Amino acid sequence: MQTIAENYPQQGFGLTQEQIANGLKQALDKGIDEQVSKLTQTDGFYKNQLVKILLPEELQKVEKGLRDVGLGSLADEGIKALNRAAEDATKEATPIFVNAIKEMTFNDAKNILLGDDRAATTYLEQKTNQELYNKFNPVIKNSFSKVGADQIWSNIITKYNNIPFTQNVNPDLTDYVTQQALDGVYTMIAIEEQEIRTNIASRTTDVLKRVFALQD
Repeated sequence: MQTIAENYPQQGFGLTQEQIANGLKQALDKGIDEQVSKLTQTDGFYKNQLVKILLPEELQKVEKGLRDVGLGSLADEGIKALNRAAEDATKEATPIFVNAIKEMTFNDAKNILLGDDRAATTYLEQKTNQELYNKFNPVIKNSFSKVGADQIWSNIITKYNNIPFTQNVNPDLTDYVTQQALDGVYTMIAIEEQEIRTNIASRTTDVLKRVFALQD
């Protein structure tokens, strides 16, 4: 088996292709375990300012309109419901990520290792984005019913549309929250990837230490 020393003789670490790929897989597994799992918990999105789902542009005027007429608590409830749906859907992500990680080749690993600080996250985006969207979208739609978001937003939009001199709105919230949930998942993986690349203390296994020493 070809070794890393043959690919990068100046390093001389003597790591095999398999060890390099395993090191990258460990890094991605760590990101999923430590970051994505947090998003599935109650308030995982809602109280994380990096990924909290706010209102789409066409509904920001709805939020302002509600707050202007003393219905700020209703707007807050609606925003929380969107984040609850994202937290619910993210539980579907881990098996899809695991499959993408299993399929990683040595060339994938080499490109990630020598790529930018977000190369591993970009790899996962390319491998999983469409599948995750297809998985998240119906879950979020169902979750809207489960957490009451459909009724909350029907009530909110009805109230807003009844405010004098406002223009009626009817946005596709399921698609919007699906996209925002995906963005949140990749954001948290990217944070963990950057931590492993830049903080030696975060490399918690021998393989991680040896593999990422190659890019230091």
